[in-house]
Amino acid sequence: MSAQWFGQLEYRVPYADTDQMGVVYYANYLVYFERSRNELMRAMGLTYKELEQRQLGLPVVSAHIDYKTPARYDDLLTIRAELAWIRGVRLQVDCSVRRAEQVLATGYTIHAVIDLHSLRPARLPDELMAMWSQAVVTAQEQPTIVHNV
Repeated sequence: MSAQWFGQLEYRVPYADTDQMGVVYYANYLVYFERSRNELMRAMGLTYKELEQRQLGLPVVSAHIDYKTPARYDDLLTIRAELAWIRGVRLQVDCSVRRAEQVLATGYTIHAVIDLHSLRPARLPDELMAMWSQAVVTAQEQPTIVHNV
């Protein structure tokens, strides 16, 4: 098990991510959040693919982004995700996008745990709930750059 309970990656902005104003198109930040959530899942010991093999899904049911300053073509971004909380069949992932030490955007996504066959809410198996609850506690103990809960 990883001792790092966050997902993080570096990403260089391609032209395709920018709009006519030369900045990263606002909706692409949700794609960046998704990429960091994939890394978070790996850090928590289970990939999305492995979760789906258990017939469980985590669709986004709510998303929020605070844009601080724009990212531009060729910027090297650090994108980070942390598990903020788990309550019943819902969980929140806090995300941030940085260029070096400068915070460009912060936000969060709220997910429902669902059964992939019925598309209805489902409980996490006990071992996942225990493991992911530990990730929440560990993330809260670490200094974080995300302030949206």
